[in-house]
Parts: sequence; C-alpha cells; structure tokens
Amino acid sequence: MSVPGSGVKTRQDTVGYQRDILPILADHCFVCHGVDSAKRQAELRLDERGSSTKTLESGQQAIVPGDWKSSALWKRITSDDSTQTMPPAETGRAFSPDQREILRRWIEQGAPYEKHWAYVPPQKAVPPIVTGAEYPIDRFVRARLAAERIQPSPTADRTTLLRRVTFDLTGLPPTLLEVDAFWNDPRPDAYERVVHRLLGSEQFGERWARWWLDLAHYGDSDGYLQDFLKQTHCQ
Repeated sequence: MSVPGSGVKTRQDTVGYQRDILPILADHCFVCHGVDSAKRQAELRLDERGSSTKTLESGQQAIVPGDWKSSALWKRITSDDSTQTMPPAETGRAFSPDQREILRRWIEQGAPYEKHWAYVPPQKAVPPIVTGAEYPIDRFVRARLAAERIQPSPTADRTTLLRRVTFDLTGLPPTLLEVDAFWNDPRPDAYERVVHRLLGSEQFGERWARWWLDLAHYGDSDGYLQDFLKQTHCQ
C-alpha cells in the first residue's frame, strides 16, 4: 500500500508470519494443532510448515501455499456449518473478518514461515526514502506517520528536548545551568553532546540499576527472585 502524496510505501502489502500470523494461530489454533502431542488433533501441527502443508488422512491440506480457496484451513475458518467451523464454537473463540483476511493474504503469498526472531541474525534495516527527516530513525517515524495519515508535531524547543532526554536517561530534570548551557551552545551537534554527557554520568548508571533492582524485587527480598520474601510484622 502506498500513501497518497507521501511517496512512502508501507509494509502492509506483505504479511509477516512472526508479526501477523503467529499471534493469530497461537490464540486460535495451537491448543489443538500445536506442539503438545497429547492434545493435538488430526495429527496436524500449524506451527510447522511441513505439517501444515502435508496431505492429511482426509486427503486435504490445511494450507495449500498460494491457493487459499483449496486450503482446508480457510474452508474451516469460514464455514457456516457449526460441525465444521474452526475453532469449535465451544471454545468461545472465533476469527474476526480482519484476521481471516490476513490469513487469506498470507496463504495467497505462499504461506511463508519464519524462524523465531531469536534465531535470526539481525540485519541492518534500510530507512525508507522520506524527505525532511534529519536522522535515519526520523525517516522510519515519518514513514509510519504518513501511513497513518498523521502530521508530525512541530519541533520542540531546546528546554523541552533537554528535559525529555534528561528524564529518560537519568530520571531527573536538568539543572538550570544545564538548560542555559544547552541554549547557548551554537554547535550543530549540541544535542548529541548532551546525550553523550548523560550516558557517561553516574545518574545514568543509577537509573539502569534501579530498573534491574525493581525487577529483582530488591526492596522486598534478599535481592534474588529465587529467595523467599521476608515477612515483617509491625509490633
């Protein structure tokens, strides 16, 4: 899909397995057609391409790559017959029209599966071509805003920018001296210098340490998730 007048193409034309399909199948299908062999029905695993595209004992294929009309999965999730529709009515789950359309497009595009993201080597993303964006990350943001037909907010003043980044990296507001120094710094990389200063500050380390200590329930226990929380009683 292209956004009129923006010159930006979005990813909506391509359906991704990890991003779009896996959440749908996991929520609606994997209880009976997933990794648990004890609960698996019809010897069908929809979490594996080899199983989902093989010919079943019924003579049908759950997924016929490129041919959604012949795919048993499509027939079952769109059936009006309560004895055939999937998932069964007693599960209380049903595919929405949007979810059906995403599955249809995925099958039409060949039903490609993907490895879990943790097993895929990271690749550098190529920023979309967008005019008026100073940094690569801004090009991604501008492209998404254009896709959603949202106008970007005006550039914040220096005080606001400094407060945002200082709160984000240290959890504290900037001092008046830091605000004045930033306003009076004419160098083109003044903001980058502020970021490097904050990343190198002790407060940045304290900020990160607080998040980790919160995760470890440091204030409630001996500092480890595995230990028993201490019980205290007021006298």
